[in-house]
Amino acid sequence: MFERFTCAYDDPATVIAAADRPVVRTLGVDAPRELLLAAGVLPVRLVAPAGLATPRADAWMGDTAMGPRGKRLLEQILDPAHRDVPLLITHADSEQPQIFAALRELARLGESVPRHIHFLDLLHLDRDSSRRYNRRRLDQCVAWLEMIGGGSVSPESIERALEDAARQRSLFARLAGLRRERRIAGTDMLRIAGAASILPPAQYEAALSDLLGATDALPPLVGKPVFVTGSPHEHAALYALIEASGAIIVGEDHGWGAPLLDPIAPAPTLDGLTDPRLRVVARATPPASRARALAERLAESGAELLLHITIDEDEAAPWDIAAIRRAMPDAPFVALRTPSDGSPDFARQIGRVLAGAPLHGAAPTAAEPAPKAAAGARSRKSLESVATFGRYQRDWFASVRAQVAEGAPFAIVNANAPQEILRAFDMPFVINQWWASIVAAKQQSSRYSALLAARDFPTDVEAYSAQGLAAAFDEDPDAAPWGGLPKPDFVHAILSSDPAGKIFREWADATGATPFLYERTIDPRSDITIRWWEDLPERWADVLEPERIDLMVAELETVIAAVESGTGRRFSGARFAEVMTLVNEQEEYYRRTRDLIATTIPAPISIVDSMPATMVPQWHRGTIWARDAAKAFYEEVAARVENGLAAVPHERVRLMWVGRGLWSEMGFYQKWEESHGAVFVWSMYLALAADGYIRTLEGGRDPMRALAARFMTMGDELRMPTWAGPWNVREAQSHQVDGVVALRDADPFVIRALRDAGFPVLQLSVDNFSREGADMEGIEADVTAFIEGEAGRRARSRIGGADVRA
Repeated sequence: MFERFTCAYDDPATVIAAADRPVVRTLGVDAPRELLLAAGVLPVRLVAPAGLATPRADAWMGDTAMGPRGKRLLEQILDPAHRDVPLLITHADSEQPQIFAALRELARLGESVPRHIHFLDLLHLDRDSSRRYNRRRLDQCVAWLEMIGGGSVSPESIERALEDAARQRSLFARLAGLRRERRIAGTDMLRIAGAASILPPAQYEAALSDLLGATDALPPLVGKPVFVTGSPHEHAALYALIEASGAIIVGEDHGWGAPLLDPIAPAPTLDGLTDPRLRVVARATPPASRARALAERLAESGAELLLHITIDEDEAAPWDIAAIRRAMPDAPFVALRTPSDGSPDFARQIGRVLAGAPLHGAAPTAAEPAPKAAAGARSRKSLESVATFGRYQRDWFASVRAQVAEGAPFAIVNANAPQEILRAFDMPFVINQWWASIVAAKQQSSRYSALLAARDFPTDVEAYSAQGLAAAFDEDPDAAPWGGLPKPDFVHAILSSDPAGKIFREWADATGATPFLYERTIDPRSDITIRWWEDLPERWADVLEPERIDLMVAELETVIAAVESGTGRRFSGARFAEVMTLVNEQEEYYRRTRDLIATTIPAPISIVDSMPATMVPQWHRGTIWARDAAKAFYEEVAARVENGLAAVPHERVRLMWVGRGLWSEMGFYQKWEESHGAVFVWSMYLALAADGYIRTLEGGRDPMRALAARFMTMGDELRMPTWAGPWNVREAQSHQVDGVVALRDADPFVIRALRDAGFPVLQLSVDNFSREGADMEGIEADVTAFIEGEAGRRARSRIGGADVRA
């Protein structure tokens, strides 16, 4: 009875082989199936199958850069048997752009990838600007479909595809009624829903009709009715495990299944298909909104248990748990984590839950203040220009607190979101990541984790970015870093990661702040500039796509209107242009400083000096103080070069640090200076300031478009294949480094590019923020061995020196 659905769901290759039209594999729950059908091609969904070995993906991505789902997807895509089947990838989550960028880079490196790949960068926030952007991307998708053999798309062909989809949804809704009567298992319903994205419409409709005609043969099912939420289930293994344990899955709200029951009916045109609400994805859905809709679905389903499942390393799902508990405090609710294939422990947990074991387990409660952690090793700083920064920061933050206390509006902004708009308003604001660094430096990370856990927020998903949210619950003024973070009126972030929007929406809900989330767009072109550090400062308007700039300009204008409405202040174009000019001047001083350090041996300073000297003024970008601080930094470094002063006069080994800094233990970087003459001369902070921010205004260019061009690439330079690898190699070469030390989450293409260029790389098993449980003695021993080994050998080859040990 369910065979046709099961065969298609479990083995889409058979559908592809039998197709009577061109086939396009689609990666992403939001792929516009009706558009592809209107073009005369058959879309067949690509998902991460259970248990797939990933030797090709492992070879390229390493152990930490991509999760199991991403590797399984990449493994299938790299299979030579699929090279001739076109692939369409969407922006349904943050992992899929990385997969696309990895494929683009592999193609650039001469590796075998599918011949036809298209990245469809659809947006998901309900805004007119997102609709306009989506229309541009759909137009490009139509052109690609025609290029690979599809037909022309017309209102008539779109209307036919939408009519087919409406009939299928009507039939599926009838099946959902049988499911509520406990006559269809959730595992079968999941396969039926998934098959809708695989089978040709006529075959799918016929199979649904046949199934509905045979429902009298479906006996009632017995078991505990369960509703599933959390991560999307791309295969049926977990459903089958749950139902084999004695449950009946009577509903779900994740990406596969639910969309077939409550779609928005678009107009039969390309414009109709631009509506972001057609393609609901987890990363763009506010936790409170999902929780409200979930409460309604749960009531309709008659479920006796709500089961939240976080699969693999899904970072979005855990950020919905707190909102679910708030919306349904009395609902029987269990939150579990599991590999996508399940595990013996997951099976045991399901069994205990269904047997009536306590549902909440050890629910988080308000925690006692954690004992203060031992202070990290402090660094020795040598620059007079930096000596006053600490006092300036304290005075500045005290003034911010005083202004807010007197009624001034206050904003918090993620580091990769535009701050210059707020600067032009002369509104006090704080950068979220700066605050996180203060929390870490003051050894408050454990206490803040307890504050998050007590409210059902995850403590191991983007912990660095969640410290500001934790501050909203800090009621201990004596322990709060620097007196505590004021309550914000505005919180701004870019949807650059799956949890980002959820964190900032929870922050807004907790504080009453007005949130604004900028869309995160992706460059979908197969050929992009490699030497972006040369192209973007002056040629940004030529190098970057105008549709991406147009979108961010529209969003910046929306932010300006919201701030004007919320504060009564008026935006000044002249003041904004002044801010932008100051930023460019500041970053030019950083460029000169970076180049001095690169070409001077021994290095005049180390990253212990350059990191704070860069980042403190960067938090104040667009001010005269910040510009002058960057200038003073440059002048002092230039004076040290002229006078022959060095961070380590007996320098023998030059090291590069890849990843975010160990802000709470800056002394780490100096542990090998006396013993081995080893100096960390490079970090991303000064280098990115030198290369990533300048957007010149010469020739009468629009400052607003320049600001958009600055931030739409923010992060690509550090993490995106093709962007990051060549830049890191260029920086390693120009700085004449002998070895590279990287954090465990470093981009694998960066690591590979550096090694291919001849640089030894040591990758540490530690992250920058939380080192609880890390074997720091072992890590230091590894660094010592690296300096005495590979890095030392390269240093001796470079300088013809003696052994690197003192």
